[in-house]
Formats: sequence, structure tokens, C-alpha cells
Amino acid sequence: MTLHPIDTGHFKLDGGAMFGVVPKSIWNRLNPADENNLCSWAMRCLLIEAGNRLMLVDTGMGDKQDAKFFGYYYRHGEGDLLGSIRKAGFSPDDVTDVLLTHLHFDHCGGAVCYGADRKLQQTFPRATYWSNEAHWAWATQPNAREKASFLKENILPIGESGQLKFWSSDSDAPFPNLNLLQVDGHTEKMMLPKLRYKDQTLVYLADLIPSVAHVPIPYVMGYDVRPLLTMEEKTRILTEAADEGHLLLFEHDPVYECATVEHTEKGIRVASKGQLKDFIGE
Repeated sequence: MTLHPIDTGHFKLDGGAMFGVVPKSIWNRLNPADENNLCSWAMRCLLIEAGNRLMLVDTGMGDKQDAKFFGYYYRHGEGDLLGSIRKAGFSPDDVTDVLLTHLHFDHCGGAVCYGADRKLQQTFPRATYWSNEAHWAWATQPNAREKASFLKENILPIGESGQLKFWSSDSDAPFPNLNLLQVDGHTEKMMLPKLRYKDQTLVYLADLIPSVAHVPIPYVMGYDVRPLLTMEEKTRILTEAADEGHLLLFEHDPVYECATVEHTEKGIRVASKGQLKDFIGE
């Protein structure tokens, strides 16, 4: 198995929304805001190569929205989904599986693109797209709080393509050494990949813990639909990570790809942080 971090670019979100009840006097030291109170965040996906299978975890926000949309989110940086996949040595046709942790636009937007005829099509024509039945229903019949994050043009073409499959907790995993943790604090039944790699356990945290700065338990995003449940889920996953030495992979940290955590007098805190290759080698 080989792992490839995939840089799909950065975008900006309000710092207060990203840190919830944490005061700006604290979070601004962790991820400084610009003059509009916006902080820059990565959209970092993960490509997992194992035998004849190539799984992409999340797809970034894509580039098919209009200028008004990008005027809200300030997509920037040199990262590009397909460019990063090609840099890793692959083409879109090589991807066999696309695992969407959840269907918010910054996680699934790149899964669908415009074709030459300006019709929406799957970015990865030979891939199986994975969601789960509960989250799919949640996203396609969105609540008022999350409606702006569940965009029909990102989601419905996947369902219509014939490439969609649902992953259930009691089904056989379609990918070796990979399990899924389902969490409900951020949104209904978000899926976190947990995999064994070189005798180490890695957990891709999606939006449960979006960055190194969000490791302390009370640092919960204002976007979460059930923030108290997020705290319980963070406690469980971080405690296991500290006890067992798991490596945590961050989707949105603007600098660091991953970290380890440890128990301290102040609670669970970051022990070491860096890029994936610093922990597992090339």
C-alpha cells in the first residue's frame, strides 16, 4: 500500500465559524485571519494505492461553480485535484474508488465536472463512488442549516450515474486494511477512513477535527449540527489515538498534513506534527 496526499487548493472560511465558542484572541494566534476575518484552509484529499485498486478519499470543491460562489470562498493556491493526481503518477481513469466522507461541497465538489458538451459528468469515469444510505438521504433532503453546503449539482449526478454504492457497517470492506468510523456530530453519518499502513494505524479525520488547531476537545466548528456529540466523538477518537499511537491526518490544516497526540495535564494535545512523509517515509 502507498499513500499520496492530494492537494486540491485552499479556500477561506470565517474564523469564528471555524472555531465556534473559542475566542478570537485565542484562535487568531493559531490560524491568523485576514482583514475580513477569514482564515485560509487546505482541501487535502488522500489517494490510497493498493494492488490494482486506487481509492481517492474526498475530492475538494472542484471548479464548476460560478464567480459569485468563489467570491464567497476565495479558492486560492496552486493545488489542483487532477493535477495532483497526475503528479502522483496516475490519471482520472486509474481511480477505481472514490470515498466521499460526506457530501458538503468542499469534500465532494470535485467528484463531478463539466464535460466537453457542458453537461455534468463523473470526474472519475471508471470509479465506484462510495457514500452511505443514511448520509445520502440526509444530503439529498437537506435541513435548513446545511442546505447551502449540499449542492444538487455536486450530488445528484453521482446518484444518476450508476456508479454510486452505499457502504454499510456490516458489509465487507471493498478495500484492504481499511475500516470506516461513522460519526454524527458534524453531519449525519460522516465516514472517517481508518487504515493500517506499515504496522501503524492512520485515521483521516475529515471535518471531525479539521486541523491541528482543533485538537483540544472544546475547539468545535460552528458548522457542526450536534456540537456536544462532536466533543464526545473527538474524546473517543483522540483518547484511542493517544493510547495507541495513531497517526491523525487532517483535511483542512493549512500547513500540517498529520500529527500524533498525547495525554497531558491540560488534556489531549498534539505531540508531534508535520507532513505525512515525515512519519511514514516516501
